[in-house]
Amino acid sequence: MIIHGLQKLSLLDFPGRTAATVFLGGCTMRCSYCHNAEIWEVNRPGIMEEEDLYTFLRSRTGFLQGVCFSGGEPLMREDLAEVIRTVRAMGFAVKLDTNGLYPDRLKALLDEGLLDMVAMDIKNEPARYAETVGLSHIAMRRIADSVNLLFGADIRVEFRTTVTTRFHDIHSFEVIGEWLAGADFYALQPFRVSEFVPDATLGTPSRKTLETYASILRRTIRQVEIRG
Repeated sequence: MIIHGLQKLSLLDFPGRTAATVFLGGCTMRCSYCHNAEIWEVNRPGIMEEEDLYTFLRSRTGFLQGVCFSGGEPLMREDLAEVIRTVRAMGFAVKLDTNGLYPDRLKALLDEGLLDMVAMDIKNEPARYAETVGLSHIAMRRIADSVNLLFGADIRVEFRTTVTTRFHDIHSFEVIGEWLAGADFYALQPFRVSEFVPDATLGTPSRKTLETYASILRRTIRQVEIRG
């Protein structure tokens, strides 16, 4: 496996654990607010291979508690399960970040008990999903299947949205709140401009606006948090 980025220590990516975050290149979405757009292409040169990752993790045994696989979209990698098995055998808990487009691979990981936590991005209400992720069409059935899998999972699950002024409004979160009614946790994170964001003009919502969206979600979701 080619690895495209490594954050050697994060206290935020894997709640409750000190973790390393592994970034795997390749994504089928083209979100204009993505902070990792430079690794959209799976074939671009990486920074290390999996054996280098294992060497690093062995050197952090007793210090790091978990590994977060992020991207890009990690589930694009057919060898992800094999790598996770190795990481778990080394004693690390595993978190997966996903956009939800690969429910079959997500199910396989869940069924095998390879995941301790999953964070799934909810890009927008279904009617605006394709627009928000920069595509002409999106397979919403796959997204819905992943949501349903996570509703039935016996692990920690986080749904989250990066909020922009261009793509999101009150109606967006009214629909999302109905769609994900009964979820345990939802995070709202405001769009921020950074070096690799494809479109810096999307707009960052105010704290007051985020509080309004959070109050809508709290009608149907147990815990809603605003980050950043």
